[in-house]
Amino acid sequence: MLVYPSSIDLSTRTLRYLSRQPAARRREIGTRWRRLSAGRQALLVLAHLRCGDTYAQLAAGFGIKIATVFRYIREAVEVLAVLAPTLAEAMKTIRTKAFVILDGTLLPIDRIAADTPYYSGKHKRHGMNVQVLTDPFGRLLWASPALSGSTHDLTAARAHGIIDALADADVKCWADKAYQGAGRPVRVPFRGRRLKRWKRRHNSTHAKIRCLGEQAMATLKGWRLLRKIRCSTNRITDILKAVLALHHAST
Repeated sequence: MLVYPSSIDLSTRTLRYLSRQPAARRREIGTRWRRLSAGRQALLVLAHLRCGDTYAQLAAGFGIKIATVFRYIREAVEVLAVLAPTLAEAMKTIRTKAFVILDGTLLPIDRIAADTPYYSGKHKRHGMNVQVLTDPFGRLLWASPALSGSTHDLTAARAHGIIDALADADVKCWADKAYQGAGRPVRVPFRGRRLKRWKRRHNSTHAKIRCLGEQAMATLKGWRLLRKIRCSTNRITDILKAVLALHHAST
């Protein structure tokens, strides 16, 4: 296999942050020697998460076996997942905001037609449903655990406790029509074709506010692994948490 130099569009601050996690893990379990240093392991993990490089590509580039790549990535992801903020922790920041934007996205996965629980009728593809909260400027605050793609956005938001948390904190939230009926804290646009002029103006203003949430979606999917996930669906939540932890560490 041919090997060529590449780059990762992340700062050295992110690399240093990630390097500290495997190093601490190695001290905890008493590891004496490994094929890669903690810094090289961190670089390998970033190449996988940020660039979407496969295990085979990483094994060739770092001169190790594919099984070793798998173990290194899984270890780092599990360590990072613990560091990701929970909804309760994110609410401490959210309470200081004038309002938040709630939206759902689908993380594509490689599944066949028989896997109906993962098929999203809205997006016409297989994937995992993730709920995202952003601040008024579109900055990513929190991302939920992943549910099957067939889950409706409102159902997912209620299952994660997002609606109740926003109501308890008395925080206003802007969301799209999929969250119709969510309750007092969630503001959605009016539905219908023949709306009165003031309702159309309201919907236009609502859309201008809500569209800022797309910046967070772009931030999330800037981690190329999330554009097409090929691992077990049981690992996607941990991967998402790892990405969220790295995002907060780099901002």
